[in-house]
Amino acid sequence: MRILISGVCGFVGSTLARTLAKSSAGHQLLGFDNFIRPGSETNRAELKRLGVKIFHGDLRAASDLEALPPCDWVIDAAASPSVLAGVDGRTSSRQLVEHNLGGTVNMLEHCKRQQAGFILISTSRVYSIAALAGLATKVEKHAFVPSFPGGLRIPGLTGAGVDETFTTAAPVSLYGATKLASEALALEYGEAFGLPVFVNRCGVLAGAGQFGRADQGIFAYWINSWLRRRPLKYIGFGGEGHQVRDCLHPRDLVPLLERQFQAPSLSVGDRVVNAGGGAGAAMSLRQLSDWCAGRLGAHAVDADPAPRPFDLPWLVLDSGKAGRLWQWLPQTALPAILDEIATHAESHPDWLELSAPL
Repeated sequence: MRILISGVCGFVGSTLARTLAKSSAGHQLLGFDNFIRPGSETNRAELKRLGVKIFHGDLRAASDLEALPPCDWVIDAAASPSVLAGVDGRTSSRQLVEHNLGGTVNMLEHCKRQQAGFILISTSRVYSIAALAGLATKVEKHAFVPSFPGGLRIPGLTGAGVDETFTTAAPVSLYGATKLASEALALEYGEAFGLPVFVNRCGVLAGAGQFGRADQGIFAYWINSWLRRRPLKYIGFGGEGHQVRDCLHPRDLVPLLERQFQAPSLSVGDRVVNAGGGAGAAMSLRQLSDWCAGRLGAHAVDADPAPRPFDLPWLVLDSGKAGRLWQWLPQTALPAILDEIATHAESHPDWLELSAPL
């Protein structure tokens, strides 16, 4: 099977390519990247050694995709990943939309020409900020958890977390909106042109090889910054660090992808699933700091109680639907992910400099 991965030299794309290449499935792996993100060049040599054929191209330029060889499946792992993208002054709102949404349109057109399947690596940030921010919470063991006063039931919120029926009503951030629109377009292309299409909504993706940048995920950023004694700060929610996210190692997506490659025809409603670490792989910033102190030694964390746009007190995914449809469960435990990040950071003392903008 010929599989094309967009953003193949980014953290998620390279991890998926590496894991697929090392499997016994015998796939022919292709990938392309525009190499504009600092540090992406570092993954190219290893992927080429593993037999991944890499092309230089920008998914925003439709003509760049015309030169790509035929494929059976496309995994769209290229995106501007920050919830602050388009409003933080680093990227413009137009750049965000062109990359995350316009790029998806170009990839879908490529799939239409090739009659290839399409898998979108989406995000938990498609769920409504207002609804999530308004959840009643309480603090247990230095972490927010939902509370249900009077036995209140909230649609889409289960004992395991947020499921696929939770509201996606605006606001979801510009970033979330580009991913939600990409999901809708992908499903419509699938229906209109007879293409197999799947959407996997992921929580925080984490593991060795991330460049310790906040926009790549809080876990790697926090551990890398702690190790190097860089300034850290609890922002918002009283400055206590009680906000919670779950995390998933992207290599754990590969069994799900393999089953989707072989999938029979499914209804549109079954083509969208959460793929997160869940409650067993969830942690607050305060709890992460405690882990860092035990593993890496003491380090002071400042506090800024002022709220920041788009931040949430708690977001944990319920991936039960993926388990029911695909018999999928995450395989890498949270302590193993954290230890992998720390070990990599310790053995690569100049790693953060590789990702510094020129």
